[in-house]
Amino acid sequence: MFNWDDLRIFLAAARWRSYQEAGVHAGLDPTTVGRRIARLETALRCTLFVRGSDGLTLTAAGQRLFETASGIEGAAEGIGEALGGDGGFGVVRISASEGFGTSLLAPALPELAKKRPHLAIEMVANPGFYSPATREVDLAITLGPPNDARLVVERLTEYRLALYASPAYLKAEGTPETPADLTRHRLVGYIDDLLYAPELRYLDEVHPGLRAGLTSSSIRAQLEIIAAGGGIGILPSFLVAKSALPLKPVLRDAVRITRSFWISARRDVQETQRVRAVRSWIRDIVKTEQGLLLP
Repeated sequence: MFNWDDLRIFLAAARWRSYQEAGVHAGLDPTTVGRRIARLETALRCTLFVRGSDGLTLTAAGQRLFETASGIEGAAEGIGEALGGDGGFGVVRISASEGFGTSLLAPALPELAKKRPHLAIEMVANPGFYSPATREVDLAITLGPPNDARLVVERLTEYRLALYASPAYLKAEGTPETPADLTRHRLVGYIDDLLYAPELRYLDEVHPGLRAGLTSSSIRAQLEIIAAGGGIGILPSFLVAKSALPLKPVLRDAVRITRSFWISARRDVQETQRVRAVRSWIRDIVKTEQGLLLP
């Protein structure tokens, strides 16, 4: 018979794909994590992970155990709340786009911590997203609606993007008067083959055939490149407003781009008090910042 606590260690290793990272989140050293996983594999008489250059990968048996153990974890949370547990306790991990996470969520976190001191927030704000479906995170804010029956998905808000440049760049290179004029300017944008969402393909919407000459997978890096006079680029208006950098809109009337943020959670955790509390907090932020999201 296996030790039930080993399931907790197994879930951490499956989500973070590393004994080192699993140890950080489980409060154990990597050697102990490896030993606990080995004990669980021995008890279950199967291999749960294979090691590769990009970390741990679940075997077929490991994937089946992951689904089952995730359900047990969710049921345990529900029992705690049914017995009067406070929704202000626990950990909620959020995956959000880099711009939304760093510009809107991060500045609001201290106030949330004051209101709910026993609620721990882990925010993953990287290019790309982690999935609530596989319990890598509890909530995900994405650029498109995930297509997974295990998730409850809703549109969070629309937001606007526009072309921006630094005053120094426009003074040196001139201000384009039509989208076609952009073909004669240096553009800043995403690395095409590293795009993590189709919604980030903006340039062809502005004018066919436009290509960026200075690129980054990070929207905040693009912001800094543009502010330093690197060229003209498309940025979320809320990101520019929050940065307070002296950027000027370009072709304001001719180029208007709108995208949406979507919020999703796994069905078996969306009604837990801790997730409901954070979801409500995110909705409040979006409501407060509508003037920046949709200027």
